[in-house]
Amino acid sequence: MTHQRPNILWICTDQQRYDTIGALGSAHAQTPHMDRLVGAGVTFNRAYCQSPVCTPSRASFLTGRYARTTRCRQNGQQIPREERLLSRHFADHGYFCGLAGKLHLSSCANGKVEQRIEDGYQVFHWSHHPQPDWPENAYTQWLAAKGLRWEDLYDGPSTPYIKEGIPAPYHQTTWCAEKTIEFIDQNAHQPWFFSFNCFDPHHPFDPPREYLDRYRIDRMPLPKIRANEWDEKTLYQQLDHRWAHNEPGGFDVQNMREEDHRAVRAAYLAMVSLMDDQLGRILEALEATNQLSRTLLIFMSDHGEMLGDHGIYLKGPHFYEEALRVPLILHWPDGFAAGVAYDGLTELIDLAPTLCDAAGLDHHAGFRGKSLEAICHGKALAEEHRSSVFSEYYNAWTHRHAYGTMRRTQTEKIVVYHGSDDGELYDLEKDPDEFNNLWHQPDASERKMRLLKACFDSSVFTMDPMPPRLGAF
Repeated sequence: MTHQRPNILWICTDQQRYDTIGALGSAHAQTPHMDRLVGAGVTFNRAYCQSPVCTPSRASFLTGRYARTTRCRQNGQQIPREERLLSRHFADHGYFCGLAGKLHLSSCANGKVEQRIEDGYQVFHWSHHPQPDWPENAYTQWLAAKGLRWEDLYDGPSTPYIKEGIPAPYHQTTWCAEKTIEFIDQNAHQPWFFSFNCFDPHHPFDPPREYLDRYRIDRMPLPKIRANEWDEKTLYQQLDHRWAHNEPGGFDVQNMREEDHRAVRAAYLAMVSLMDDQLGRILEALEATNQLSRTLLIFMSDHGEMLGDHGIYLKGPHFYEEALRVPLILHWPDGFAAGVAYDGLTELIDLAPTLCDAAGLDHHAGFRGKSLEAICHGKALAEEHRSSVFSEYYNAWTHRHAYGTMRRTQTEKIVVYHGSDDGELYDLEKDPDEFNNLWHQPDASERKMRLLKACFDSSVFTMDPMPPRLGAF
């Protein structure tokens, strides 16, 4: 371990699935700066979020604890004040902490500004999303200082599925990068911790025109879906008895044309490319201030996006790879190996102890993650890090009565929908795209029983270790 405490730059995009980076196998993504991170950092190819929805996932990886443990299981809940965010932990150990973008650990609905706990952020440029719903939106204030209004900029042409969005110089992702660069420039003399939390590539699919023009819509692949797959969805995957969309006013997938599907994918990748260009600006700022080598940069996302695969868009109680598996790259020239990638299973809660180890900080007693530091130094095998990963969805968003847990190993996946006889069971060696649900197949009954027990074990073994045991009795 290096003796100098690194800066921590935690870049978290919103709703970016794992297969959106060129260096990680995407044949269509244009991501030269993300590719650079892959080439010079440590990449975890099988990183999984602990919930496929924003708030429970963010509460989880920001505390190093599982969603139900934080009691922040749903969008719209308030994270309890006694929960200790990693930013607070670092602030208490002498780091200067800042944020630009969203936090989303509390309700942001009906004009209510997100309430904060003692999160440790001394610089707090809050903008949950670009729309000017609140005067406290720092991005809205930034536009106003330029004499601009979001409503005037967001007036480009649209279809029922995509829209020409804000021009890149005035985009929320650009603003988020500017605030990050400002923080980097002003704090080169002290150890710092900064959270970059842009809204891209979260829906609506509305990239700037100049970014959409980078992509040939007619060359975009169609979603992965098997014939008659609509007829096999469980009730818990439906919304108002229509599972084709995940929120009121969402896409009616069965009526979309092939060109509509291709256009959405192009728009989504265009939003990723905008993020990539802003990442390039941030890397330049780190280099210009001689901080790149001593900054531990984490690039990741809170959860994925179905993007039409399996006939589903957006997010919800879905435990497919597209919803759960996210990019995870750790880049630290002074401290970690460079240009290595691992296929071992990883959970996002593993970041909390990893960052503490990198900075020489103690672990909070409530952590449930397992540090990746030894793997990043090449001193441990990623394949031995975890035998399984665990994810949860408990009435978390639009699907009001869906309660599900998922356990995945390298070769199998089980999804249990609680309070029903529905579920999913996949042999990932024979069926990596998760098309053949074995849940109701008689010849899979023994496997199902074995994995049901394993999933129940995961629920038990991920319980909250707090409060600590103080004595024998």
